[in-house]
Amino acid sequence: MIQRGDHLRLLAGLLREFPVVGLVGPRQVGKTTLARALARGWRGAVTHLDLESPADLARLADPALALGPLRGLVVIDEFQRRPDLLTVLRVLADRPRRPARFLVLGSASPDLIRGSAESLAGRIAYQELSGFSLAEVDPARLGALWLRGGFPRSFLARTEPASWRWRQQLIRTFLERDLPTLGLRLGADALHRFWAMLAHYHAQVWNASELARAFGVADTTVRGYLDLLASAFMVRLLTPWAENLAKRQVKAPKVYLRDTGLLHALLGIRTADDLERHPKVGASWEGFMLSEVIQRLGAEPRECHFWATHGGVELDLLVVRGRRRLGFEFKRTSGPSVTRSMHVALADLRLERLDVIHAGESTFPLAPKIRAVAARHILTDLPPLR
Repeated sequence: MIQRGDHLRLLAGLLREFPVVGLVGPRQVGKTTLARALARGWRGAVTHLDLESPADLARLADPALALGPLRGLVVIDEFQRRPDLLTVLRVLADRPRRPARFLVLGSASPDLIRGSAESLAGRIAYQELSGFSLAEVDPARLGALWLRGGFPRSFLARTEPASWRWRQQLIRTFLERDLPTLGLRLGADALHRFWAMLAHYHAQVWNASELARAFGVADTTVRGYLDLLASAFMVRLLTPWAENLAKRQVKAPKVYLRDTGLLHALLGIRTADDLERHPKVGASWEGFMLSEVIQRLGAEPRECHFWATHGGVELDLLVVRGRRRLGFEFKRTSGPSVTRSMHVALADLRLERLDVIHAGESTFPLAPKIRAVAARHILTDLPPLR
């Protein structure tokens, strides 16, 4: 069992500050396990309600009557199934002395839960829980984390075939049960085909017209599918950075599958040897390390971008916080070198520094303001943003 102490401390801190806290992330990532760990150390009464349970749903037939008398910590799991509870929670959150704190667990982003921003504005804080990261596992298992992904049951499976089977079942359950409940009315086979197509576009700039033609639907339709997968925490959309530079800049987002284990399952990659021989190995590494760097920095989605021009200059990740600008490139090599793109990005974007995250063993300088950072050393060589 891997303890997730940092997430637990952050969650406890938010509950001390806000009457309602939303713990969001993909299904099977460990939200319920984290909530139970929090409940074990909670001083006072704890009530757990699961909206996938018929008994708990019946109990909430009159939510004001059911939730009003509760005290202490109230955990509501799979909250996106009853967005109408938002109105009740707003009223309960405004009571004097706040006799109860509410922890709502959801497998959909707040944007997808209609009215959450308006109904609970100023009363709710969100914490996103992703799969295991390098900060939570033995650095010697970096390769396993990359291959299997961060979903706990996939990473902790006893064998590679067991991990593969679990990911295949997660994909099937997500397509057949979860996406329809989030509003995507399309057959599971068609959804699987679309998701598999996205896997082949991993780490590439989004091209709605090309995917729409391949899928036989309108551009707006495939964009709707993409946005729903992003809202369910299965896809990351990295927005382009645009400034008034004398260059034509790419304005479409880049698409990444958030979990490399699911990416590999959709691409048919079963083993480390399969991965090293696959044409998407570089793109897979880029997505894996991009997620790790974002988590290590503690960067918000709105602070993360990529930059590319139609002249061929690009930067894999640009993190902007206030006046600070940090650049990152991701190279599946043990001997990275400086490129023209790096020099152009450093100058045009006025970067504080540019780090090349690589697969080798050492961190070392490459040029002024440019260094090579070993992936296994990002926890020591890459300080969090302040």
